Amino acid sequence: MAVRSASAEWNGDLKTGKGRMALGSGAYEGQYSFNSRFEEGTGSNPEELIGAALSGCFSMALSNMLAEAGHSPESVKTDARVHLEFGADGPAISRIELVTEAVVPGLSADEFAKHAEAAKTGCPVSKALAGPEITLSATLK
Repeated sequence: MAVRSASAEWNGDLKTGKGRMALGSGAYEGQYSFNSRFEEGTGSNPEELIGAALSGCFSMALSNMLAEAGHSPESVKTDARVHLEFGADGPAISRIELVTEAVVPGLSADEFAKHAEAAKTGCPVSKALAGPEITLSATLK
């Protein structure tokens, strides 16, 4: 199987330092800082990249499951909202909300929900993130 890579470098202390994150493929490289991670500053953050990874993995898994069941989707779009909250042990990802909308002709809402739940628990990124709660809101259009 493939091995994927990413890297990050941080310079300075937590509050005034800055860093850069990059995907091994070169498809993304960007800055991050205390402000972009814990406030609303310019740049990205690790949680945003986790959200991108999970929404991408989930969308592909759901599309595959639907196609294997004989319902090829026209589209599957998923947003991930990663909640970073401060608790007694410091900052932690407390939950991830997946919100997906799909266009799948001839598929019932119940059947769609069944496949969406299976994709939520079955995609490789979901399995890797099994610690925090991952919720799902799935809409068939």
